[in-house]
Amino acid sequence: MVSARDRVRDHLLTHSVRRGDFVLKSGRRSAWFIDSKMTICAPEVMVDVASMVLEVIPADATAIGGLTMGADGVSFISAAVGATRGRALRAFSVRKEVKDHGAGGRIAGVLHPGDRVVVTEDTVTRGTSLLEAADAITAAGAQVVLLLAVVDRGGTVAAMASERGWPFRALFGAPDLGFEFEGA
Repeated sequence: MVSARDRVRDHLLTHSVRRGDFVLKSGRRSAWFIDSKMTICAPEVMVDVASMVLEVIPADATAIGGLTMGADGVSFISAAVGATRGRALRAFSVRKEVKDHGAGGRIAGVLHPGDRVVVTEDTVTRGTSLLEAADAITAAGAQVVLLLAVVDRGGTVAAMASERGWPFRALFGAPDLGFEFEGA
């Protein structure tokens, strides 16, 4: 019997991982790149991804979200699948910049002061997007209870998150996909 984890890992390797010469967001070069949205947003495994997220997040979490675009797929599918299973999670995105019209602010969606938040990201190398989102969420009056990535390619986020008092978890690390962590 093939598990959800096996299905998602196989999908990542088949549809999301590319080998070659790539320049990462940090400006560093890498022999591999992963566009995990190709898996997170694929109908054949999106429920598996959401199920894996729901299995690892704290039972007392009340909201899920992070920096747009990287967090959106993970957050929204997890909240939707959770709702069908009696697990209510508010979902939201953190804008990269403050919106200067309408209601303004950086939060789009539903986040209340006092919410216990799982901050998500599709793929992290250094983890700066997770930390930026966590800071915005804290500034909005919510409490970060977990930083969560679908894929951790760098292997350094846990230490940086720990310095801020936040636990970190990845569904898959680079070694799970046959690569070494690339560090900061």
